[in-house]
Amino acid sequence: MPESWSVIEELPVPLLKIARSGEILASNRAARGLVQREMGPNARLSDLFEGLGRPIIDWLEEIGRGQSSGDKQFLRSHGDGPELFVQIILKPAGDSKDPHLIAVLSDMTEFKSLEAQFVQSQKMQAIGQLAGGVAHDFNNLLTAISGHCDLLLLRHDREDQDYSDLIQIHQNSNRAAALVGQLLAFSRKQNLRPEVLDLRDTLADLTHLLNRLVGEKVRLTLNHDPDLLPIRADKRQLEQVIMNLVVNARDAMPSGGEIIIETENLTLKRPIERDRASVPAGDYVLVKLADEGHGIPADKIPKIFEPFYTTKRTGEGTGLGLSTAYGIVKQTGGFIFVDSEEGRSTIFTLYFPAHLAPVEPAAAVLPIAPRPADRSGPDHGVILLVEDEAPVRAFAARALRLKGHTVFEAENAEAALELLKDPGMRVDIFVTDVIMPGKDGPTRVREALKERPGTGVVFVSGYAEEAFGEHQALIANSVFLPKPFSLNDLVETVAAQLAGS
Repeated sequence: MPESWSVIEELPVPLLKIARSGEILASNRAARGLVQREMGPNARLSDLFEGLGRPIIDWLEEIGRGQSSGDKQFLRSHGDGPELFVQIILKPAGDSKDPHLIAVLSDMTEFKSLEAQFVQSQKMQAIGQLAGGVAHDFNNLLTAISGHCDLLLLRHDREDQDYSDLIQIHQNSNRAAALVGQLLAFSRKQNLRPEVLDLRDTLADLTHLLNRLVGEKVRLTLNHDPDLLPIRADKRQLEQVIMNLVVNARDAMPSGGEIIIETENLTLKRPIERDRASVPAGDYVLVKLADEGHGIPADKIPKIFEPFYTTKRTGEGTGLGLSTAYGIVKQTGGFIFVDSEEGRSTIFTLYFPAHLAPVEPAAAVLPIAPRPADRSGPDHGVILLVEDEAPVRAFAARALRLKGHTVFEAENAEAALELLKDPGMRVDIFVTDVIMPGKDGPTRVREALKERPGTGVVFVSGYAEEAFGEHQALIANSVFLPKPFSLNDLVETVAAQLAGS
């Protein structure tokens, strides 16, 4: 080490002495501790770092000639060691006999990691918005397809040669609706129907299907806490989460093995921080799913919940299974974490908030009241149907008229309010889309109810009820009907509203 350089050996600031040609002439202890790479007599800065987008030597020469002020540059470490991002400031030093550059290094690894996480969160949000928008449009299309299929089925008996074809259309539209549900689950905008559940019963009901999914080579074992607390979740969506995790575990064990699903209660006295998530203190129900598979490489674990990311070969996975599970768990108010060791096993742990309130009667959590058999309300009513999608409006109007209702149609909120200006027009039920050009459904309904209080309201939407739940809560006698809905869904919902009006 040059004698003149030894005086700064113990300085806590990482410093490098660099020749204009790129060789590292000297370094202090802080620099060597930061870089953690061998800096021998022939080491060059370009051997340690990369990331300028052009040769580092060009940057060094520009600074040496005074053509650059030595502005801050972010470089990434070279080689197989731990990833390191540094900010380097270069300044010319020395005299004509010994011209060189002094590099001041700052560790920016944590900053770059946070920046990458922020960029990733923006990307995920953008994909989520896209998925939600696409799913909304598809729900409108599927409502029209399945609805008109229902209308055709009314005119065909089982003996008709077209009946089986119509059933195929109906079944495939339902399959398409399930795929759309996956998109909405990823974007956390699917329609949840939460109810109080005992996970022991839910998993017991699912066991038969899970055993069929895993096949003969894989054993499925369930271990439950005998005093397991209830949770509040959508049973169908929760089953989808478990099935996705079980299928992934099965695929990780091509030669067979065991999948263990365990449930237990957990009380957190203080919040825990993990994987950039903070789990608040409180009572939770844990579901652990462990396999005996080949594990997940450490560098891939941060990516497994991203949409369309899969470790399976082409054609074996869509990359939506875990992202769907993540979306459902988060929308339920829970958390999902993964522990894995390559070559050994993987454990997924799901945290669900325990439901400590008194268990409500099943009828209290139903979004749509069943039609009473002995109701005294009218069989037929006057319906104002407000829907901007013409195919959906055409199906809904025909379905309601077939049941004897009088239907007035409007393509937007402004047209509906114009119709309601007629004081002689009686309306029993508003059936309205939520998201429309101009005024949205809830805004239009609130204005109409000022002059027509007590009118029943049915909101329909391809988005989740939570997207406007606060607005709906302010409107009395209103229910929500998610798209895609069937002919029976629509007429039964309207009948229930008529009975309650």
